[in-house]
Amino acid sequence: MARTKEFDPEAALQAALELFWRRGYEATSMADLVEHLGIGRASLYATFGSKHELYLKALERYQERLPDLLGELSQPGPVLPAVRALVRRYADEATAENQRLNGCFITNTAAELAPHDPAAARQVERNWDHLETVLHSGLVRARAQGELPESRDPLTLARMLLVLLQGLKVVGKASPDPARVRDAAEQALALLD
Repeated sequence: MARTKEFDPEAALQAALELFWRRGYEATSMADLVEHLGIGRASLYATFGSKHELYLKALERYQERLPDLLGELSQPGPVLPAVRALVRRYADEATAENQRLNGCFITNTAAELAPHDPAAARQVERNWDHLETVLHSGLVRARAQGELPESRDPLTLARMLLVLLQGLKVVGKASPDPARVRDAAEQALALLD
């Protein structure tokens, strides 16, 4: 007779996500995971595989729960107000106390693992590609609607905004001065005028 799992894998994955997000990959040991998740090492390996596999699953879970940016930027009507709201929301989140402690899990992964971990780098790139595509599509529509001058390249602007959004997360995590993040966001938004 097969044994049934004595823990909820979804709850365990969420707990692992929170621990990795707070501490990072390298600073989280298997012993930390066993203790934090409250499950045995054998059960952890049997359910999620290695620490690395668990980290990648946690990163996928994080990405699944991100806001629907495509939905936000594809609403009928003017696009630029939605783009501005998105940038300002990133700035606000980057300087919020709870975010300052953890930062953005994608950005943290990009800094810690992506340079030497191809699987993590693919997930980061997939996230960034999606964000860039959503921004690009919105900005193409904004230009077609006359909100953005014809001389502005939607792809270049989308890439600049992607880099800005990720930079806001990094600076917001490291700097106690929210004005630094908010001023940068507003200056970037001026390029959309």
